Amino acid sequence: MSDIKMANIPSMNVGKMVEKLSSAYCAIIQNNYPIKTMPSVMLWGPPGVGKSQAVRQIAKEIGDRTGKRVNVTDVRLLLFNPIDLRGIPTANADKTLAVWLKPQIFQMDARDDIVNILFLDEISAAPQSVQAAAYQITLDRVVGEHKLPDNCIVIAAGNRMTDKSVAFKMPKALANRLMHIEIAGSFNSWKEWAIRSGINEKVLGFLSFRQSYLMGFDSSSDDLAFATPRSWEMVSNLLNCVSDDIDDMFSLISGIVGLGVAVEFRTWAKVYKDLPNIEDVFDGKTMKMPTGTDAMYALTASMTTYARDHKEEMSRIANSIRYADKMPPDFSTVLMKDYMYIDKHYKEKLMTIPEFSKWLQTKGRLMNGSV
Repeated sequence: MSDIKMANIPSMNVGKMVEKLSSAYCAIIQNNYPIKTMPSVMLWGPPGVGKSQAVRQIAKEIGDRTGKRVNVTDVRLLLFNPIDLRGIPTANADKTLAVWLKPQIFQMDARDDIVNILFLDEISAAPQSVQAAAYQITLDRVVGEHKLPDNCIVIAAGNRMTDKSVAFKMPKALANRLMHIEIAGSFNSWKEWAIRSGINEKVLGFLSFRQSYLMGFDSSSDDLAFATPRSWEMVSNLLNCVSDDIDDMFSLISGIVGLGVAVEFRTWAKVYKDLPNIEDVFDGKTMKMPTGTDAMYALTASMTTYARDHKEEMSRIANSIRYADKMPPDFSTVLMKDYMYIDKHYKEKLMTIPEFSKWLQTKGRLMNGSV
């Protein structure tokens, strides 16, 4: 993972950044302050770190907390030129003046029960003529004759110049109009999102076993395929939607995360043949416990995925906790933490299970404040 940091701006993992910004936007909305009270935000980070996904999480948090419907307009500025933002010129009704047709990105619902998010992605890769048009959007919330509605949040994102991506230096005048946040990779933050988002259990287990492979981007490398949260989501989609046979999918996986990482992924996945039947574990049947760190990470990922898909079957969840109590304490703790990630309020449901309360009494000290 690239360890390059940007000077003089805060660095946060995705989870912390989502929480900070969501809380700020919700406070402004719930206290009836104008949304433009909050400056436009600029998210910096390497390719694939999760900037776009973070904006979608912010939208969900705002919707959940305020009860408003949140619409996200995703604008890839790299593909735009200034006229795309300003609109196409045409004649007015009596053909005496030139007027500008409103671009589609400004066709937003201005009703009070709606919040719009205008996401200006890849702003650092846009030509400076397009960045200049972004001046008015970020500061005045207008471009030419067109005005953003009062219920619109503006968030921009881009790669750093040190990432060897397409990037133009941001003019100081534009930079000074933005609140800057650098997104840092964080496995724990990604894992919480991954469990709630249905990421494939083999991807979840492998990255728990090899956390450094979550973000394999190296700005000094010329590799075209490399591991990032975005590329692992693509691998997960292949396994969930096409085939979960890694041997069968190997060439495609290699083209997403790179050959070296794909080989390790395929080798690690062979431990699945040694796992107990997960359905039997949740049915309360006596099952043998696998040995080996690699197999235990596979087991906890499989159990977490099964629990997520059957989260309302509390008696079967209780059976799985009895089984988890026999695991080595470190892995038992990993599993209970993962269960609490299943959804935002699942911890409260777990607290109603006697087996979980018993587990807390004997091993809860290992949770490090998670409960």
